[in-house]
Amino acid sequence: MSLRFKLLLVALSTLALPLAGLLIVRQMEVLLRQGQEQTLIASAKALARSLAALKTALPPTGQAFYVHACANRISVDGYVDDWSALAAYAQNLGPADDAQKLTMLLCADKEWLYLLAGARVSTRTRSDANDADALLRDHLTLTLERNGSERRYLLASAAPGRFDARVLDAGDDAVLPGSLSGMWQEDGSGYRVELRLPRAQAPERMALSAFDVASPVSDHAELRPLLSRSAALAKDLEQFAPDGMRVRVLSAEGWVVAESGQLSVASFGAALGEAPSKSAPRSQRRWLENLVYRNLIAPDLTRAQDFSTALPRLASPEIWQALSGVAATAWHPAPSASGTYDVVLAAAVPLHESPTTRGGGEVRGALLLEQSGDALPLLTNRALLILSATSLAVLAITGGILFFVFSVLGGRIRRLRDATERAVHAGGGVDTRTLPMLDARDELGDLARSFARLLDEVAAYTDYLRTLASKLSHELQTPLAIVKSSLDNLDQQAVSADARTYLMRARGGAERLGAIVRAMSEASRMERAIAGVEGEEFDLVAVVRGCAEAYRPLVAPRRVESDLPATSLMMHGAPELIAQALDKLVDNAKSFTPEDGWIRLSLRQHDDAAILAVANCGPPLPPTMQERLFDSLVSMRAASSAKPSDTPSGRADAPHLGLGLYVVRLIAELHRGIASAHNLADGSGVEFVLTLHGMPRRSLAG
Repeated sequence: MSLRFKLLLVALSTLALPLAGLLIVRQMEVLLRQGQEQTLIASAKALARSLAALKTALPPTGQAFYVHACANRISVDGYVDDWSALAAYAQNLGPADDAQKLTMLLCADKEWLYLLAGARVSTRTRSDANDADALLRDHLTLTLERNGSERRYLLASAAPGRFDARVLDAGDDAVLPGSLSGMWQEDGSGYRVELRLPRAQAPERMALSAFDVASPVSDHAELRPLLSRSAALAKDLEQFAPDGMRVRVLSAEGWVVAESGQLSVASFGAALGEAPSKSAPRSQRRWLENLVYRNLIAPDLTRAQDFSTALPRLASPEIWQALSGVAATAWHPAPSASGTYDVVLAAAVPLHESPTTRGGGEVRGALLLEQSGDALPLLTNRALLILSATSLAVLAITGGILFFVFSVLGGRIRRLRDATERAVHAGGGVDTRTLPMLDARDELGDLARSFARLLDEVAAYTDYLRTLASKLSHELQTPLAIVKSSLDNLDQQAVSADARTYLMRARGGAERLGAIVRAMSEASRMERAIAGVEGEEFDLVAVVRGCAEAYRPLVAPRRVESDLPATSLMMHGAPELIAQALDKLVDNAKSFTPEDGWIRLSLRQHDDAAILAVANCGPPLPPTMQERLFDSLVSMRAASSAKPSDTPSGRADAPHLGLGLYVVRLIAELHRGIASAHNLADGSGVEFVLTLHGMPRRSLAG
């Protein structure tokens, strides 16, 4: 793993800072919301107690008929076109097993109270209201009550069109209308009735029931009070509603009966020190802030119900919880004029009959108090913005420091690596004076000093190996001469046949020891000769071709193949040393090549280098030996690998000290090249390769 990748991992770990900050901001936002919820609930409860203390007419308990404000002019024709805006709020009056059998809608304007009723029937059995058998036919029974006076009307018609209701019970005509008329319309599912009453004679309670001949049941229906928006209750709310808040009073069924106040978001921005502005940049910033708030900080708020002002009935879980006697809160979005969504907090508390008993009395309805939570997104967005800017600054500074530290550290490590590689010369020498940071007091200084001590040990051992052959050859000359002279003198004496056998063995051993000494002396002389050779211009192709022709009779019956360029290849170097290197490579190849095998010499030019290769068929090189073959005193040849005919003395136990390939390496390095060995790709043998660039030219001034 590179240092840059490690730096990246360390830098990425700092991303935990903004993540932790985001979690803190979200937790802070939850705490702020909880505090704001408790405050708003306390305000709503105080307002509810104030309304109860004023003996304000609270909504009645139980079911009621809600009178909507007419959105448009109503034409009494029996059709539902004028009622389309209120169709979703039709109240079901049918039995529990078929609630859609009878529905009713009420709306009022300044002069009239309008009623639209619809009944689903499976058969058609009609008659006019004044017929004798009208009570046995399909009909509606409408009951009105006002100021304690009650009157029942029979609504029936034999055919679609205008009808006159039949009064079933007598009553005070000054309080309730003495006659009713309306329109009767039918369709494939049943019939509809539409009529109107003067507002001056509008009932306080009402009941409506349907009679179906196909399934006759009792047409008695319970009287329900009529609910509508109360101006008196709205005036009382206006006295106590806090500034910048909206308050609504709901009936036991969730109908809105009074409303006062308006939501204000400007005061919260001013509380945070923001001047009111309607400029485009401000609007765009608010849009971005709301987007961040809804998606990162409080995503659950966007899924809440929108308590729009125009809704006549609210049916959210928080409202029903308050109607059951338990205060509840809800956060919901509210469309703003700028096209963004403000956050609104709503607190719903129950309205009890008795303000003196804590939670006592029957629940008459609920009070819904709403407050804009615009300050909450502003606070949390501002905190998130500060946190993000701080985190990015810390991340940039930390990343810069880490990058600088790792860059300096990586540069020092690369310097130490390059100096260590340069300390080992191509010729095997070691120079620790080029190592940097030897005086440094940190861990890299300790590593540099350890490398220096190691390289000193390697240098001493390399020097010992380099001079070992010359030392041994010098030290063995005198004892070897004594042994030979003693054997010569002993050979002149009369000895038994058995003793002469041992004498011959001793003389053979002395000869082999002499050969070893001569080889080591030759290697030492070769090193000195190579160091002092002078370069010249020569044709490398001609040298290799001449050597190949000379090797054919020497390695017979083995085949000698050559792959040489057709044109000359000039080089500045020592041709006799190149030939000597080829001699040793071919001699080495001959030792491992069977008599029916082949030896191939090849030469090619690659860029400014000459590639000289000697390949032979035979056993492959062990992987561990491919890098050590060209070291001094390293050999793979066992004594038995040579044939008797391969040695000048005809013996199979000619010594192999591993100095030949070492000399080949010295010759390659003299020509600014390298020597390498590898197994052939097909596994048939081994190839030794010399990459030669030529000897450096000496300047005339030198």
